[in-house]
Formats: sequence, structure tokens, C-alpha cells
Amino acid sequence: MDSQLATKVLLVDDEIEFIEILSQRLETRGLKVIAATSGEKALVMTDDQNFDVAVIDFAMPGINGIETLKKIKEKRPDIEVIMLTGQGTIQSGIEAMKHGAIDYLEKPVDLKVLMEKIRLAKQQRMLALEKKSAEEVKNILKSKSW
Repeated sequence: MDSQLATKVLLVDDEIEFIEILSQRLETRGLKVIAATSGEKALVMTDDQNFDVAVIDFAMPGINGIETLKKIKEKRPDIEVIMLTGQGTIQSGIEAMKHGAIDYLEKPVDLKVLMEKIRLAKQQRMLALEKKSAEEVKNILKSKSW
């Protein structure tokens, strides 16, 4: 659970009551949750803050979940994204994964399942960041003539 204590989650959904309840439930389990009620707000938040995982609703007015996913991945490819939907289809799941989502869950989401998906997403993000850092160090060492 120690790794979950530091996990910062961006929760994006236009249903205010849903994000309030889910935020509370995730925070009581040690996660740091920041909520956005639209894709537009989520994109602004990713400019200012660093998140490990974003949990994004598929169907939202304005910028929908897929567009939010695409734009977050363009700006911050290291943020892992889990999509949520109230009416999931195989096609929408495939589309989400094609654009960089790590997983796709249907509402109502089982909290234990979501916690496990967030844990796995954070783990994958940490491995990717470690690999990137190791490559950067390797490139620096190659470029030096010592």
C-alpha cells in the first residue's frame, strides 16, 4: 500500500455526485484525488500538476473522454489513463486502448477492481519513467569524453 499513498489521480467525470463519492472513497484508501467536471478542466489541470493516473469518463459534454484522452497523452504521455463508461461496447474499448488508455472499465465500477487497476497503472508508469531515466543517463555518459 505504500506506493498507493503517493499515487496522484485525476478523476474526470461530468457527474458531480459521482466524482464526489468516488473521490472520497479513493482518498480513504490513501490516494490523492483531484477532480475535474469536464475534459476542458482536466486539460488545464494537466498543465499545472503532475498526475500518475487519470480516470476519465467516456461520455461527457464538450470534449468527450476519447478527445480528453488524446489531448492528455499528447501533452503528458507519461500519465496512464483508465477509461470509465456507463454504456461500454467492445468498439469503444478498442478505441480507448488505441489512443493510449491502459484499461477500460464499466460503471458502476467495483472499487476493488478500480484500486487494482490504478495500482497497476502507477506501477507501469514508474517502470516507464525509470526506463526513460536510465536511457537519458546512458546518453549523457555516451556524449561525455571521459
